[in-house]
Amino acid sequence: MEDGIANLKIHDRLEEVWAVEEAVEEEVDHDYYLVGCFLTAQMVNFQAMKNTLVNVWHLIGGVVISDLEEKRFLFKFYHEVDIERVIKGAPWTFNNHLLIIHRLLENEDLMEAPLT
Repeated sequence: MEDGIANLKIHDRLEEVWAVEEAVEEEVDHDYYLVGCFLTAQMVNFQAMKNTLVNVWHLIGGVVISDLEEKRFLFKFYHEVDIERVIKGAPWTFNNHLLIIHRLLENEDLMEAPLT
């Protein structure tokens, strides 16, 4: 092995780098998405909220939480068991603020989903 490493050489030449940009359309499975917001006039610390909910929910497949602005958040789950557990375990709170969640329906706009 030492002989193989001893024969390695680093060359000072420039190589051309190719960047390929492809429009990748990811099909959204609406069955695994929740849209939510907290009942508060205050700003929610996104990172703290994210860490807290992930720790409390103990999900099998995990969750990706995105800030949609206007105090809305998108929760993307990877297993039906996880999303059902979150829905059935409601109500959820963070810093004493109630989290209102809505299961996203097919062709439903994220920003117009009813959160009541």
